Amino acid sequence: MAHTRKTLLLNSQWDLTLDKSGRIAVADGAYATAQAVANECRLFTNDAYFETERGIPYYLIALGRKLSPSVLRARLRDAAFLVEDVEDVTDVVLESLDTETRKVTGEIQFTSKEGENASVEL
Repeated sequence: MAHTRKTLLLNSQWDLTLDKSGRIAVADGAYATAQAVANECRLFTNDAYFETERGIPYYLIALGRKLSPSVLRARLRDAAFLVEDVEDVTDVVLESLDTETRKVTGEIQFTSKEGENASVEL
């Protein structure tokens, strides 16, 4: 799926937001790219209705297995590179990884094709 430098702005609950005029808000530039990276990193296979093959194959790589930080970093890096505007993924930082609850915190740092540096919290 092609990403653009404009996208619908999502709030902290991943829901649409309105601008001051009451219209659906739009994000652009590095923020839109960062939001697209976050979307790719949160998508598992079979989650996207029309593109079921897209996403991280979570159930194949993780179900019933101990979650490996190196495998997770690689999968997140690969997901970020699916966004057209991402030139380079400079780092995938895992601050914490709870293997029981599988909750991950950290960030993905990347550079856009326009040379902008940005990061996305996990």
